[in-house]
Amino acid sequence: MALGEEALRRQLGKYKFRDLTIEELKDVSKTYPNFTFSMNTYTFKDGSQKDLLNFSGTVPVRYGNSYNIPIRLWILDSHPFAPPICFLKPTANMGIAVGKHVDARGRIYLPYLQNWSHPKSTLIGLIKEMIAKFEEELPLYSLSSSDAARQSELLSYIAKITEGETDMKSRSKTGGRNEGCFNKITVVGAGDLGIACVLAVAAKDIADKVVLLDLSEGAAKGGTMDLEIFAVPNVEISKDFSASADSKVVVLTVNSLGNAQTYLDVIQSNVDLFRGIIPAVSHYSQNAVLLVASHPVEVMTFVSWKLSSFPKSRVIGVGANLDSERFRYILTNLLKEEVLAKDAWVIGEQGEDKVPSWTSCNVAANQAEAIAARNSREKVANRAMEVLKGKGQRSWSVGLSVADLADSILKDKRKVHSVSTLAKGCCNINSEVFLSLPCILGTSGVIELVRLEEDPLVQEKLQSSAGSIHDLQQQLKL
Repeated sequence: MALGEEALRRQLGKYKFRDLTIEELKDVSKTYPNFTFSMNTYTFKDGSQKDLLNFSGTVPVRYGNSYNIPIRLWILDSHPFAPPICFLKPTANMGIAVGKHVDARGRIYLPYLQNWSHPKSTLIGLIKEMIAKFEEELPLYSLSSSDAARQSELLSYIAKITEGETDMKSRSKTGGRNEGCFNKITVVGAGDLGIACVLAVAAKDIADKVVLLDLSEGAAKGGTMDLEIFAVPNVEISKDFSASADSKVVVLTVNSLGNAQTYLDVIQSNVDLFRGIIPAVSHYSQNAVLLVASHPVEVMTFVSWKLSSFPKSRVIGVGANLDSERFRYILTNLLKEEVLAKDAWVIGEQGEDKVPSWTSCNVAANQAEAIAARNSREKVANRAMEVLKGKGQRSWSVGLSVADLADSILKDKRKVHSVSTLAKGCCNINSEVFLSLPCILGTSGVIELVRLEEDPLVQEKLQSSAGSIHDLQQQLKL
């Protein structure tokens, strides 16, 4: 030990369970004599600071060959009843291999930490599991000389993180290979919809990490408690906005539960709620795509766009994605109209005013055939829409839709979805309103709007929806 036992005892004067902590550290020092101990200031995500004991050194890992993996552990003052905070401590010629147990900054996540419980859990047990997991998936790799030069800037940032500094302005701009491929999603809101989104994203294995921001007051309960109990892999539950940092997609599911009397009051309550959320998540994830699932989705997507100052392409509402997928399924599987289903979409405003449309149409031999084909298609579409009306939008079904959209964004699939996007300039709409339209989605959000076939009735309905939404937005206080 770099600190003698008496010196260590003095240093740990403010630790609640000093004797238990010292006994554990003696065991660690005996088993891993290369570890060195020191006291440093750690800055938590909320900006608070504490002088904490931390130790660093290497652990032996066999992965074909033998490797010494450098680590650093911070011991909280509530140890051994709270788990330590663990980081890799790579040298300049090492790159971080982002994986199931390590993020781009070198923070280590293990089941042992999630399930920490004294006296069953110990530092020695933690290090043993760390070694075992690293032997399954090596957390570091050797850099070439040119990579090592670029890595120095990243390491300076990692050093600050492992010392507890969380200044977002110190983000690395090296564009390292691992940082770029780390897919993180934050879901804001821990109600039924938020939890459904987390489970759907986890089930589809879309992201390397999912953060659930629980903004409710009081201790975790209901679904969030169950997520913690059953330890869903790669899911972190937090009440701190900084936990969302560097997310590629931020999903908004929150809705105000106030005592508003009118529909306008309900929406204004949501706007007031978003005023405290959007600037924070936008600050911590400045390159994210905002995916809005809160109600009413068209208005709240507009609000998110205004409050975030993001480009319109990176603020999207879930819109009619679920309805469109169901519409095509009904056409194909129930009505056996596979050809019609190929280019079919539900667009416009969520609710009773949504409307079916097509992105292309078959060229008829003459006008009479064209009219007959359109009439036939309209009858089939009406039947499909009647079936669709009987389908509610349960939390789990919306969660699956959100996961579908997030998948297209993170994997840059360039797939077409009917999502809420800024409709100004489309169908002679001149106001800043968001409506569901077929869009090609990729990592930067909406890449391109897909051209709809011209239909005066559809355009009229879209213009009507745009007018009513704009009138509503004019009454809100942003």
